[in-house]
Amino acid sequence: QVQLVESGGGLVQPGGSLRLSCAASGRTFSTLPMAWFRQAPGKEREFVAFINWNGGSTYYEDSVKGRFTVSRDNALNTGYLQMNSLKPADTAVYYCACATTHPYYSGSYVPAEQHEYNTWGQGTQVTVSS
Repeated sequence: QVQLVESGGGLVQPGGSLRLSCAASGRTFSTLPMAWFRQAPGKEREFVAFINWNGGSTYYEDSVKGRFTVSRDNALNTGYLQMNSLKPADTAVYYCACATTHPYYSGSYVPAEQHEYNTWGQGTQVTVSS
């Protein structure tokens, strides 16, 4: 069983950077696809970024392309979301998620829907404001 814990959120000025971490417990994390989602106040939770089990494939939501970078270190059982050039519109609670039902997934389809992930962290707040 995998458990996820996010950290690294906080208050940052527009144009600033933050790096979120997603620490996983359980031996199987290194075999699992992982994604980041976010939920702004009053809005639906939305997909942000995806990384496959070995880091060889990544995918981003259009509004964060070129600003955010998803990565993972399977030796440390940790995933990351580097966020640069932050905007007030990026303010949200950020969640990492894994799909334990699809180990070693490396297909061309990118799972970007919430229901495709069955393991979630508790979230970390990111606030972009001057």
